[in-house]
Amino acid sequence: MTATLPEWMYPPRPSGWEADDLDRIPNLPRHTELIDGALIFMMSPQRSWHARIILRLTDALAAQAPEGYTVEPQMTVKLSKRSRPEPDVVVAAVPYDAKRTQFLADEVSLAIEVVSDESQERDRETKPFKYARAGIRYYWRIEDEGGAPVVHSYELDELTRSYVPTGPHRDSLSMRVPFPIEIDLDKLAR
Repeated sequence: MTATLPEWMYPPRPSGWEADDLDRIPNLPRHTELIDGALIFMMSPQRSWHARIILRLTDALAAQAPEGYTVEPQMTVKLSKRSRPEPDVVVAAVPYDAKRTQFLADEVSLAIEVVSDESQERDRETKPFKYARAGIRYYWRIEDEGGAPVVHSYELDELTRSYVPTGPHRDSLSMRVPFPIEIDLDKLAR
C-alpha cells in the first residue's frame, strides 16, 4: 500500500513554492518555513528550555522596545521570493498590526534563533547567511551551555553583506542596538 500525500503538499508551480504561498496553503503545519523554495516542517518536539527562552526573551525585549517597534515570537520573515524563514524571535521597526502574517526583511531590525538539536545547521549556517544577504542589521544565535543561555550577537557589515561577531554574552546582556537592551540571561532559563 502506498501512502498518498495531501494535495497541498505539491508545489503550485514547477519552480517550487514562493513566500506568499505560505498564506494560502490550507492545513499547513505550524512553524512551517520556506527556504530556497522548499517547505521545512518543524515536526520534532522542542525542549522546554527552548520554549522558555523564546517566551522570556520575547517578554524582556517587548518590555524594553520603544514605541514603533514590535517584538514577536515565531513570525515568518519574507527574505526573497523563495525564502520565508521563521526566526524564534523577531524585533521589527514597525507598529503592531493584528492582521500581520509576516514581516518584510527591511522591517526587521533583529532576528533571533534559539538553537535546538533539529535546527543547528540552519541556525548556525543557512539562516545567518540569508538574513545578512537580506539586509537584517542584527542577528542573535542563542545556544544552550549547560542549561544557561549564551547569546552570540552579530552586526551586519554593509560592505560585505555578512555578519561580524559582537558577542558572545554570558550571564547578562547589555546592548545599545537596535535600542538599549539589558537582560539578565541567568533568569531566562530559570
